[in-house]
Amino acid sequence: MKKIYELDFYGKKMSFEVGRLAKQANAAVLARHGDTALLVTSVLAEKAREGMDFFPLLVDYEERYYSAGKVPGGYIKREGRPSESAILSGRMIDRSIRSLFPEWMRNDVHVVATVMSVDQKNPANILGINGASFALAISDIPWDGPIGAVRIGCLDGKLVVNPDESDLPRSTLDLVVAGHKGGITMVEAGAKEVSEELLVDAMELASEAVRKIVEFIEGAVAEIGKEKVQLPAPEAIEEIDDWMRENLTDEIYEAVQINQKQPRGAAIAAAQQRAEERFAEEYPDSPKYIAGVMDEMVKKAVRRLLVVDRKRADGRAMDELRPISCEIDILPMTHGSALFTRGETQSLGVTTLGMIGLDDQMMDGLKIDEPAKRFILHYNFPPYSVGEVRPMRGPGRREIGHGALAERALRALFPEEEEFPYVVRQVSDILESNGSSSMASVCSGSLSMMAAGVPIKKAVAGIAMGLIADGGEMCILTDIQGLEDHYGDMDFKVAGTRDGVTALQMDNKAGGINRDILTRALAQAKKGRFQILDIMDRTIAAPRPELSPNAPKIITFNIDPEKIRDVIGSGGKTIRGIVQQTGAKIDVEDSGKVSVAAVNEESARLAEKIIKDLVRDVEAGETFVGTVTRMLSFGAFVEVLPGKEGLLHVSEVSNYRVPTIEDAFGIGEKVLVTVKEIDDMHRVNLSRKRLLGQLDELALNPEFAAQIPAERAREERYSHFPKGGERREGGHDRDRDRGDRGDRGERGERGERNFDRDRERDRSRGFERQRGGDFEEEKPHRPARRFERERKN
Repeated sequence: MKKIYELDFYGKKMSFEVGRLAKQANAAVLARHGDTALLVTSVLAEKAREGMDFFPLLVDYEERYYSAGKVPGGYIKREGRPSESAILSGRMIDRSIRSLFPEWMRNDVHVVATVMSVDQKNPANILGINGASFALAISDIPWDGPIGAVRIGCLDGKLVVNPDESDLPRSTLDLVVAGHKGGITMVEAGAKEVSEELLVDAMELASEAVRKIVEFIEGAVAEIGKEKVQLPAPEAIEEIDDWMRENLTDEIYEAVQINQKQPRGAAIAAAQQRAEERFAEEYPDSPKYIAGVMDEMVKKAVRRLLVVDRKRADGRAMDELRPISCEIDILPMTHGSALFTRGETQSLGVTTLGMIGLDDQMMDGLKIDEPAKRFILHYNFPPYSVGEVRPMRGPGRREIGHGALAERALRALFPEEEEFPYVVRQVSDILESNGSSSMASVCSGSLSMMAAGVPIKKAVAGIAMGLIADGGEMCILTDIQGLEDHYGDMDFKVAGTRDGVTALQMDNKAGGINRDILTRALAQAKKGRFQILDIMDRTIAAPRPELSPNAPKIITFNIDPEKIRDVIGSGGKTIRGIVQQTGAKIDVEDSGKVSVAAVNEESARLAEKIIKDLVRDVEAGETFVGTVTRMLSFGAFVEVLPGKEGLLHVSEVSNYRVPTIEDAFGIGEKVLVTVKEIDDMHRVNLSRKRLLGQLDELALNPEFAAQIPAERAREERYSHFPKGGERREGGHDRDRDRGDRGDRGERGERGERNFDRDRERDRSRGFERQRGGDFEEEKPHRPARRFERERKN
């Protein structure tokens, strides 16, 4: 039977509908917040998994593109592998609910959150946590909920519960908190260097809002909640328990105090082997049971060591860091690299610079017009980093989550596009791991980017904190290693600069985390973060002033958007030609912004010049090294800019008489010319002889220096033409010796025939020959040249 439960929550309505959809599941809820809607289902497997040593919870967060009125990209046009945002949203749900299931439970539980409608205002992932809580709470699945989840922003210095998506870009804090009445279970935050005090205030506000959601769900459970299934707890074998407790307790306690990870693991494995050999005949199927008992005994030994004896496995004080070393420029051909080592955790950070528009990451998600990512951090966790053997595939959910946390920590200090027009891909390869590899990735990323010359505003460091509470006693640990992380109650990662926190992540199993504990944990993390920053500063304290010689050189400039088509060309022909000529990468935005990237500055500047020449106009008085493209009887056409030609009349070639234009040039030859004039019809008339007196001066200009020797040699050749004689300024020399040719009146019919022949030839080329020797355009026969069309447009 359909029923809707509504909650007025900080000025917005949140509703949960049951009884209409997905009725085969143990529980199904259609959760709404504004016009954002998700279907959340929970299903419990009937049988427990045999041989499983952990609780098999699976959370899937399914993004349906129809929810945002979009069609999936790519060839197949359907949803496939979950996006990064979907994986991170599923991880948040998992981390929020996992600690509230019975530890011994081995029945599969599957929670699916399907996004069905997105209003671009209310985030679907927060609603997904609340929907999962509602579905599990009313179901018959054993679970110690409900929980609630909220997002806290900080707008104009004020904390806001569940701000709109449009407000987040100007918020200095993006904090997601999930919890129950007893305390917080999950925290995920990105920030712009906020203070620890603000974070504590935000988490207190979040806890207050969470309690309202929990009480609301509890009311629904009281009305429609199912009775929880009674699952059989695993049977204990008292004989094994007693023997291991009596014979291995001290041995395990000594083993957990071994500093190094592998010798410690070997000592624990030896104790477990003794137990397996002891019961091999009596209980042949007991190895998995013994492994479970051994894990519980190690947990008790670690907690006793820390809480009661106030000692750590490696002998450190509670607030002491492991030994740290920092190195930069590890890899010679990369744009930047750094090696950060803390104890037995080691991260190799490598920075690669790319080009905006080509190398940035397009976000094909549910958000409308989501900008591409200019800063990308990828985290790799190979099996050899923990001494294991397993096949290496693509990144798993853990790798994506750790990379997102480190990326969030560094993103707040990444320079704006106007200051640094590059894409940066930061990679963290974990070479060795014994706790806090994500925070090591933050440190190696900061060092690597500074070494590459990326102008990040400040150095960023990260540290992992732990908390263990037992028997009324509690201890807060700085820089936890794997053993303390696995058997502790809270994993608390904090990253930031000397001026504030940029990222925070917390998973808590203990409950009851109050303001005092949060304040102490953050203060202790701040102290450790500052110590790490001091060590990092001794290696490199600020970004290098110059980029790596191996990094691409990127130039950005703007052109008239109306002339973008001139740069692109028909079918992309022009821009492809520029790329082939210069080797540069070119990106042209619709706004007219052009980005040019090349392996060296010379290639980038050449591409820039070609593009600017394509879109600019020729002006009188400018000098060019042009290329002869075609020749007529009266002169040559010279391309001075890409696609822009001018006429070099035969009379403007030299101070010496040139018999024919073919005697002066060949097609494809370079020639130094100046723009004599641009007439009323926007035709460009060129001159070479006007520059002959300026060759010495032009030789000092790098743009023309290489052409000057050719022009001097050319002029020397012209001086030896037969029947030469210098031309007077302005064209024809009327006083030259005519020999026996007679004057024009004596040519008779032969002269008329020659004139008619030449006129027909020139008319076919678009010009009309007049009897005075001049030419004028014959419009019906001459098509407009390209540069004339551009002038008219």
